[in-house]
Amino acid sequence: MITKTKEKEAAISLRKRGFSYSEILGQIPVAKSTLSLWLRSVGLAQKQKQRLTEKRLAAALRGSNKKRERRIAITKEIKTKARNEIKNLSNRELWLIGIALYWAEGTKERNKSQRVQFSNSDPEMIRIFLKWLKKCCSIPNKSIIFDIYLHKTAKKRQNEVKKYWSKVTDFPLNKFQRIIWKKNKKSTNRKNIGTNYYGLLRIILTKSINFNRKISGWIEGIWQDV
Repeated sequence: MITKTKEKEAAISLRKRGFSYSEILGQIPVAKSTLSLWLRSVGLAQKQKQRLTEKRLAAALRGSNKKRERRIAITKEIKTKARNEIKNLSNRELWLIGIALYWAEGTKERNKSQRVQFSNSDPEMIRIFLKWLKKCCSIPNKSIIFDIYLHKTAKKRQNEVKKYWSKVTDFPLNKFQRIIWKKNKKSTNRKNIGTNYYGLLRIILTKSINFNRKISGWIEGIWQDV
């Protein structure tokens, strides 16, 4: 049977090799308070300190990864359940969604005649709005034109940007010839300046002044009935 003296010597030897308290206790089953008393005067070389630091960092990383995996799993579960609550949209539901989108992001009929114009940088919102125009409002493709608003920092990527919006909208490239260039400020807090920046797309309907007035009536019908 190992005596306490031998246990102490073994603990000190392990500590000098850079083992942590928990690692030592795994091999030498004594009270933690006893181990602390034995090791309080044991100094560590730089190499041993580095080993303990790396071990603590690795443990922290494992803990962080577990939290991240749990967060991803919870998020996936919540979103899956939420998607299933939507199920299939009726034509009327899509119609109301399109009106609400235009209410939020469209150009309104105010003091002067105004064509229908809808602007956004979110590709999914653009897809839904185009589907609304075609399916709920029977707007033909020939009546739909596009403007791209792009910062000058992305000038070298303009062909890539055109291809991106062509793919998003399922419209041919020749529909995206017009780009409105936005001036860049010397100092800016904008984060949309990398390769994932595709500017803003404006959807414009030709000969749509009366249709814009009609949309205004639909919007009034919503807020007056709530």
